[in-house]
Amino acid sequence: MSDMFRADHVGSLLRPPELLEARADFAERRIPEAQLRADEDRAIDDALRRQREIGLDILSDGEMRRGSWLTDMAESVEGFSDDHVLLEWKGPGGAAEATTARVAAARLRKTQKLTAHELPFLASHAGGPFKVTLPAASNFMFSSYKPGVTDRVYPDRAALLADIVAIVQDEVRWLAQRGTVYIQFDAPYYSHYLDRGQRARMRAEGLDPDAELRNAIAGDNAAFSGMRRPGLTFALHVCRGNNQSRWYTEGAYDAVAEALFATLEVDRFLLEYDDERSGGFEPLRLVPKGKQVVLGLITTKQASLESPDLLRRRIDDAARYVPLDHLAISPQCGFASVARGNLLSADDQWRKLELVVNTAHSVWGL
Repeated sequence: MSDMFRADHVGSLLRPPELLEARADFAERRIPEAQLRADEDRAIDDALRRQREIGLDILSDGEMRRGSWLTDMAESVEGFSDDHVLLEWKGPGGAAEATTARVAAARLRKTQKLTAHELPFLASHAGGPFKVTLPAASNFMFSSYKPGVTDRVYPDRAALLADIVAIVQDEVRWLAQRGTVYIQFDAPYYSHYLDRGQRARMRAEGLDPDAELRNAIAGDNAAFSGMRRPGLTFALHVCRGNNQSRWYTEGAYDAVAEALFATLEVDRFLLEYDDERSGGFEPLRLVPKGKQVVLGLITTKQASLESPDLLRRRIDDAARYVPLDHLAISPQCGFASVARGNLLSADDQWRKLELVVNTAHSVWGL
């Protein structure tokens, strides 16, 4: 495990309008792939420069090359269909919409590294320690499993998870071998196990939410088992949905805290704590000694800037349950989990990231 990275962020950044336009042009075959890659390179270079100037402890390429946080999976693995499962989004313009994940309809086979088009440029241009984000294997138990389609190939979610674990494990090994210092697993589907409505839906489908949670944790542990090495941090981000400032789950961490914090073998948990939907800090008492918690206190869903004094008080409150030396701060999620991004401006985004850094300096004296 590496540095504490007190001033962290979840990874995705708002795409510049010209990059969104280039992606649309490429999708319509109006520009060649080489031009799209050049546009992505410029956007990433600028994002890295801004992160260094602000003083973030860990850098990201902003996921600028992705359509959403998990689209690299379907683009790198054969066996996914064009079908999608639905999620009920809440918040601005909330509605039932298809996820950006695709349904597994055939036996999955990895054809290329998920991040092969991202890592080389990031490694050579970051100019500081950087993170690479991956979708946690456990997401696909629900995001890519559709009864009547997937069960023709995979008899149950556990069988699908086993193949996804092997795909993610191969990616983690490749990233670790190439000197990546921070690998973050994004896992919004863990929030299903703490949301009362989602737990009720699982039971209606004949599933035991607590048993499925244990299966998810076992799968994610297997995805990086045996790959620890000095200087490499494994982190997990528990998201509650982040699509154009909307969300889809809510509830305190109590329902998952004991199993998740005690048995998921990551070094660092990035947890959303930007509003009342996340509950209190009390479940953090179950975080084992030595593990780190990144408090997602600054929202990426709206432009208003949080009070520095309130942020410091909330960190003090959390330190009643986790030693201050094992805490860090970040926004609650990325700014653009999908390419269209959340409902705030690029200036708002950078002001919020500056607030992350300034708060970390005032609390930890960095």
